[in-house]
Parts: sequence; structure tokens; C-alpha cells
Amino acid sequence: MLRSWFEIALWKRIFGALVLGVIVGVIWGPGSENIAWVGDLFIRLIRMVVVPLVFVTLVSGVVAMGDPSKLGSLGVKTLAIYMFTTLAAISIGLFLAAILQPGVGVDLSLAVPGEVQEAIPLSERLMSIVPSNPFAAMAEGNILAIIFFALLVGVSLLTIGDRGKPLADLMEAGAETMLKITHWVMEVAPFGVFALIAYVSGTQGAAALLDVITLAMAVVLGCVAHMVLVHGLLIMKFMLKLSPVTFFRGARDAMLVAFSTSSSSATLPVSMSVAEENLGIRPVVASTVLPLGATINMDGTALYVGIVSVFAAQAFGIELTLADYVLVAGSTTLVSVGTAAVPGASLFLMAAVMETIGISPEQIAIVIGFIFPFDRPLDMLRTSVNIGGDLSVSTAVANWENEFDKEVFDRPLKF
Repeated sequence: MLRSWFEIALWKRIFGALVLGVIVGVIWGPGSENIAWVGDLFIRLIRMVVVPLVFVTLVSGVVAMGDPSKLGSLGVKTLAIYMFTTLAAISIGLFLAAILQPGVGVDLSLAVPGEVQEAIPLSERLMSIVPSNPFAAMAEGNILAIIFFALLVGVSLLTIGDRGKPLADLMEAGAETMLKITHWVMEVAPFGVFALIAYVSGTQGAAALLDVITLAMAVVLGCVAHMVLVHGLLIMKFMLKLSPVTFFRGARDAMLVAFSTSSSSATLPVSMSVAEENLGIRPVVASTVLPLGATINMDGTALYVGIVSVFAAQAFGIELTLADYVLVAGSTTLVSVGTAAVPGASLFLMAAVMETIGISPEQIAIVIGFIFPFDRPLDMLRTSVNIGGDLSVSTAVANWENEFDKEVFDRPLKF
């Protein structure tokens, strides 16, 4: 029986756990809180892996690159395409919100105003990239600071040559070790996913979405359209000449885990594993682009913010001009880079963007209070989109930097 369990493809086990979790949660209701600890334990396991995995794989990847100058080219391309996909996502969200008009006729009078966390200034956010204590940054899980320090270590190992070989070998062995631990943790994923989904469906459930069915429909359609049109057709098929079906097949494990955990950073070890083993992305790109994406890339969140901003304007009877739509798209794209590490980043991002189109702080609080009860199911969906976008961008950058193994990408996976 145990052998039969492991012979089933991991994505099937995770998807089956998702479906079973929804059923159990709906039947069990609030009692599903009793198994929430299993899901929390799974998240702790994968978060345990994040910091050492990012550090050792990035150092090892830079050393394997052999030329520090390639980092500049890689970084510019990564940031450029992340900004492009975020702008594309917000544009799709705005278009759907304008067509479907989810806020027309909505009564917000009974909504309990929500609280918005104060923003971290962009200057402070940029300053935190350089850690005053790299070990403290690792303890706090500050991914950007970890990336910065790991890049310095990797480049320094390249410059000192053979004298740095023992440490370079240690980092390479450490990367292999952390990937093996990630594989072990992933075998626990079906049980963690089951508990997480059962808890969410039992305590909140999809029924909450019925109160705002048009808004939820716009978000779901936007997420699907963004993944298919931008990442599937534009990037995979037309830019890279790769099969979109093969890409989504390779990314499915990470996207399913992202859906269940609602956390890009918690999904990072899984993303890095499937990037190398399923999508043919070599470690130097996977260890750089994916951690950066988990921190600043917010395709799903940007799309959601655009839709909710238009929803709020419609609900309060605020007429939006073409200039307002352009302002929302531009501000969301720019502000998202500086807010990704803030807990509840999407809520702050919504507040910052809605202010630009004349919605008052009191009205913003009412909107956030209105959407909060059903935010979790949609958060799961947009996190999955964020992860899919990270993997798509990583595939593109790997192609452009000649760090892509097409044989691995095209290799049939166990169905």
C-alpha cells in the first residue's frame, strides 16, 4: 500500500487532498479547526527550508556561473519582465472590472470598516536590502537581504579562485542537501494541503463568495486570462517557442501548494525544486529569479487590486476616466515593488492605489471590511498566479541567459 501511494504522481495526491479537504471542511464546518495544526506544521516545514535553500543555492549558482558580469544582465532582464507581467495583470483586471462592473448596485452600508497596516516607506524598504547583520536577516527571513549577502559571498568566491574552492564545494553540497530535504517535505504536502483546505472551507467556505459573486467572477476570470494569455501564449508560445501545456504541467506542483498555503515565500522551496527538475531552469537562474519574484512579483495581487479599486469606485458612484485607469495601472505596478514584504500587502496596496483616484480613507476602510470575509479564497487563487508567474519569468530569463535545459523541460512527467 505504501509503495502504491508513492507511485501516484505528487500533483494527483495534492489535488486529491484539495478536493477531499473541501468536502470534509464543508461537512465538518467549524470543527475542522481541530486539524488546522497539521496544515500549520506543513507550512513550518517548508518555511524551515526557505532561508538555507535560498542562501546555499544562490551562492552555488553564482560560483557555477563563472562570470560575475552575467549577474547584471540577469538582474536587468528579471526586473524588466517582472514589471511587464505586473502591468499586464493590472491591465487585465481593470478591463474586466470595467466590463463586468462588479461594484454597481452593491450596498456597503453594513460593512464593518477594516484596518489598513501603515506602509513601510520605499527608502526604508531599499535600505533593508543591505543587512546590518546577515545572520539576523536569515533569522528574520528577509529574502532580499539574504539574496544581497549571498551574491556578495558568491562573487567573492569567484574572485579568490582556488582558495575559495573548499567553501564553494561546501555550498554545492549544501544545495544538494537542501533540495533533498525539500523533496522529503513535499511528500508531506498532501496531508498539509488537506488540513489547510479543510480548515478554510470549514470556517469560511465558498459560500462567502456568493455575496459578491460578480467581483469573485471577475477575479477568477482575470487570473485564468492572465496565466493563459500572458504566461502561456505570449511568453511561452510566442517569445520562447515552448509548449504552454508542458510549462503548466511542470509548474503544477508549486501552483497547487501555493493555492493551499496562500504564501509565495512558503512555496519557494517547491518552486525552486520544480524549476530545476521539471522546467529545466539551471540553479543560477532559479536561485536568483525565484526568491526575487517571491518578494516583489505580484501578478495575482496586482490584478486583484485593480478589480477591487474599480469595484470601490463603482460602489461609491465615482466616475473613472481613462486617465484614472492609467493612474491605477501605473501606481499599482510601481507601489507593488515596495510593499510585497508587508504582511497583508494586498490590503495596503489597495489603500495606496484607491487614494490616487479620490477614494477617501473612510471609504477605503469600508471596502476592506466588506471584502475581508471572502478574501482568503481569492488570496489562494492569486498566490497561485504569483507562483506561476515567477516560474514563467524564470523560464524566460533562463532561455535568454543560456541557462535552460530544453531536454529537461520536454521530458515527460509521471501523469
